Amino acid sequence: MVVWVTGASSGIGEELAYQLSKLGVSLVLSARRVDELERVKRKCLENGNLKGKDILVLPFDLTDTSSHEVATKAVLQEFGKIDILVNNGGQSQRSLFVDTSLDVYKELINLNYLGTVSLTKCVLPHMIEKKQGKIVTINSLMGIISMPLASGYCASKHALRGFFNALRTELATYPGITISTICPGPVQSNIVKNALTEETTKSIGNIGDQSYKMATSRCVRLILISMANDLKEVWISDHPFLLMTYVGQYMPTLTWWLTCKLGKRRIENFKSGVDADSSYFKPLKKKHE
Repeated sequence: MVVWVTGASSGIGEELAYQLSKLGVSLVLSARRVDELERVKRKCLENGNLKGKDILVLPFDLTDTSSHEVATKAVLQEFGKIDILVNNGGQSQRSLFVDTSLDVYKELINLNYLGTVSLTKCVLPHMIEKKQGKIVTINSLMGIISMPLASGYCASKHALRGFFNALRTELATYPGITISTICPGPVQSNIVKNALTEETTKSIGNIGDQSYKMATSRCVRLILISMANDLKEVWISDHPFLLMTYVGQYMPTLTWWLTCKLGKRRIENFKSGVDADSSYFKPLKKKHE
């Protein structure tokens, strides 16, 4: 089985590569930073189940849609097929709308949404020809509910969810092709560190305590279970984030009120230099446990 993972240089994508390598699948690792991809490849090989020829490092930029067809042809030339495409590449946001350049919103849409759609468009014809394949997209709970400091990120993730829900219906005549949307909540990764802020060139300062978030290894384990069972949409999170998402599904008016209340605290946390969610949600998580 050939699995192509974008955003494979860190976070969920990196951990996916490690856990998939233990299952003996052939891997295609993509991201912008070739040195980080080579590091991930070396660690995958240390697991002992794969040889160098089983892992293709294929760096490219998701926002450069002109490169996607070439990248797809490179994978097919190397392995002859693509069984699973994992659309994991993307970037988050930590800034208020009124303070944020429009360029940040363009970057988030181009990377998180249009880049993913473009790569899917290149890979899908191959799967249709085979009448088989899996397209797995790592979305976010922010693609279901919305919170302040991430308006552009939420927009891109809501767009992804809508797109793949529609694409699933278009592929109803191909039961061998499955579309899975995975929506993790907060996970221990570099997503906050790498988040866009008011300008595309400005990085976030203090990322705060991340230890209260779900371990990346646990999240990826659940993602693999979801992939194996062809689940259409999966929410992966600890409480209270998961609880809030369920409330949003069944009682949206209450959720709008809650997110406005909680959003004020989130903004205060961010402005004071701590993780946007930590000081409010850690006590709730502890109480729930």
